[in-house]
Amino acid sequence: MRSDVRAMMEACIDALPEAFRTVFVLRAVEVMSVEEVSAALGLPQATVRTHFFRARGLLRKGLARDVDRGMAPGRNTTDAATIAWAHSRSTGHPPAAGARHCSGECHGSA
Repeated sequence: MRSDVRAMMEACIDALPEAFRTVFVLRAVEVMSVEEVSAALGLPQATVRTHFFRARGLLRKGLARDVDRGMAPGRNTTDAATIAWAHSRSTGHPPAAGARHCSGECHGSA
């Protein structure tokens, strides 16, 4: 059971937009402070906090959906359309057709 949850978590983390994934891994996995991540990535602290908050929200939605579906271990059902939809819900920006993520204006990257 624990390995199933770990596989789901890793698949959802891998499906995050790169900027969110990088901040999430540094904050949650490497246990770096907001200040340390900010300095390492050259981002404002507010951006680090926002990316981390949004990454957690996307992970929460992805994991809840995967658990509800009874996802088989190692199978990634967190698709780009779902990530784009969840991101648009958290930012208010509609995703472009076929986009994995918005254009970036909502979190300071273009």
